Amino acid sequence: MCGIFAYCTFLTEKDRKDICDILCNGLQRLEYRGYDSAGIGIDGDSDKEIILFKQVGKVAALRQLIAEAAIDTQKSFLNQCSIAHTRWATHGPPSPVNCHPVRSNPANEFTVVHNGIVTNNTELRLVLQKKGYKFESETDTEAVAVLLKYVWDSQPQQRIDFTNLVKTVLKELEGSFAFVFKSIHFPNEVVTARRGSPLLIGVKTEKKLKVDFVDVEIGGPEAEKGNVLLGPGGPGPVTSNLLVPPTVGMTRSQSRAFMSDEGIPQPIEFFIASDASAVIEHTKRVLYLEDDDIAHIADGELHIHRLRRGEGKSSVRAIETLELELAEIMKGKFDHFMQKEIYEQPDSVVNTMRGRVNFDIHKITLGGLKAYLPIIRRGRRIVFAACGTSYHSCLATRAIFEELTEIPVSVELASDFLDRKTPIFRDDVCVFVSQSGETADTILSMRYCLDRGALCVGVVNTVGSTLSRDSHCGIHINAGPEIGVASTKAYTSQYIALIMMAIQLSEDRISLTERRNQIIDGLHELPAQIRQVLHNDKSYQQLARTVLADSRSLLIMGRGFQHATCLEAALKIKEISYTHSEGILAGELKHGPLALVDENFPVIIIMTQDSLYPKVQSALAQVTARKGQPIIICNDDDDSIPKEYRTIRVPRTVDCLQGILNIIPLQLLSYHLAIMNGFDVDFPRNLAKSVTTE
Repeated sequence: MCGIFAYCTFLTEKDRKDICDILCNGLQRLEYRGYDSAGIGIDGDSDKEIILFKQVGKVAALRQLIAEAAIDTQKSFLNQCSIAHTRWATHGPPSPVNCHPVRSNPANEFTVVHNGIVTNNTELRLVLQKKGYKFESETDTEAVAVLLKYVWDSQPQQRIDFTNLVKTVLKELEGSFAFVFKSIHFPNEVVTARRGSPLLIGVKTEKKLKVDFVDVEIGGPEAEKGNVLLGPGGPGPVTSNLLVPPTVGMTRSQSRAFMSDEGIPQPIEFFIASDASAVIEHTKRVLYLEDDDIAHIADGELHIHRLRRGEGKSSVRAIETLELELAEIMKGKFDHFMQKEIYEQPDSVVNTMRGRVNFDIHKITLGGLKAYLPIIRRGRRIVFAACGTSYHSCLATRAIFEELTEIPVSVELASDFLDRKTPIFRDDVCVFVSQSGETADTILSMRYCLDRGALCVGVVNTVGSTLSRDSHCGIHINAGPEIGVASTKAYTSQYIALIMMAIQLSEDRISLTERRNQIIDGLHELPAQIRQVLHNDKSYQQLARTVLADSRSLLIMGRGFQHATCLEAALKIKEISYTHSEGILAGELKHGPLALVDENFPVIIIMTQDSLYPKVQSALAQVTARKGQPIIICNDDDDSIPKEYRTIRVPRTVDCLQGILNIIPLQLLSYHLAIMNGFDVDFPRNLAKSVTTE
């Protein structure tokens, strides 16, 4: 949700055209996160000028705006800092004035790009308006930009440095955010900060880095009191007239310089982004900021400060090497990212199991959980919390968890979990599932459980994400980057990761050995079976073009393990084809939904064979008795289905794994429905890939 990209160079000559191209390319890598407008802020012809380009629509429209602008594209810069942003509208509709970068005043003294929401922006606006400051946009971010100018204006004699200026402002903000700040008063410098929204910094140099970490500079005790803001005599708090001058009690370290021991300045480039996909084409060396980190880039050095002292926080930030490859975030031979990711599932499920499943001895080893297995087995209950597709993967595996572990399991939508203030105890095991590892509701749920002493397990796809860092232990699903907003391969990989977790937890139960071995054998056959399902794609395309072409509503039903498949399929169809669809438990059909069924209402029934097969047959009979024309998803060896019914046939596997094979035709069906109607499959309207706000 929203995307930040910034580019800083030191002793590296770039002309304005190159800089604009790098910024726009970075934004295009972030398009999958969802956005409705885009903008950049670059250096002008003097140190006292910042040029903004902002446009509603796609990055392509922003490129056109820049190309038509009357600026000197050949002007060269040896040192420069530029910022860029894709906005997903929250405060105010998409418009050039609401687009980021947001400025403090028409002179562009301070410009800001921001992910997240400042929840006390209304109060800040009122205070600043009373002091004579004017606002031009409806964004919450503008309150931050104007606040920066107010603090700057309030200290004409004792000028504050950029880092402490930002720190002073951040202490007044409530909500979640990732910021990058640029100012005409601090040319060739940027300050960035995060709280609850992801941010990383890529480093590119010609020579080898001297160190692979950056020390965190901790302020003295007085800095912890909070620099206060809006008093009459200068910076003071919104609620007070006191003045507390900023203090700088920072320790310093050579780790900030990165370069050679001789102390000679070396060329260096920094890339700030909300996602690794935006920097991978430039560098694989990245540093992940943590909550309440403030990073300052100037003169080829990176300094990291803390907004406040945090218990258990590391005093260094490691510079890591990304395993991501550029080819992984390109479409290749496919028309859309979603199509590519559906077809990657034979490989992505293998990557999820790689190094973890020994098929010869029927053993599963999840290294991230190994030390915590005794604690989990002694837990009173297991609580899953997730959102959207991740919630469905939890629901799909709940029954096998209960069967194999005999521990009570509850599955919660993370937002509702917080709304209810669900009772959590020290002997609970709480599992949080998220593709991005940055889903706001899921992270807040985890922090709620951490505060109550529960063991917190993270199941994520993104290495270095907030969920993976802050949980006690967990599983990386290793599905590879997922660009399409509608999650596909992450769902199947989450499904398998949770199945493997359930199997490993039950290894101390000899009576379940045969059941575990049966599931592990099923996992071995799964990649080949997925390929078999994908091979029938043309038949799903034909179904979309004929039977479902004119449908504006759709019912999908199943029982047991397949209930989650119904919910996930309905979500996919809603997300990208904008067709109303509803997934229901087949046992609930006669309690209301049956009223919808007639000869014109499409119904998909999942009837793969398991212990509940006779009950689903009963639901089919109820539909056909009302002249319904069902589409039946069944096993390819099932001869009991009457030939007059339309069928989607899939291979047979173990009952708890069948949902993985069943969901793939429905993923493809939703894809073809969207394409047929001319919709943007990868970037559906109103949606974002990573939901980093509540």
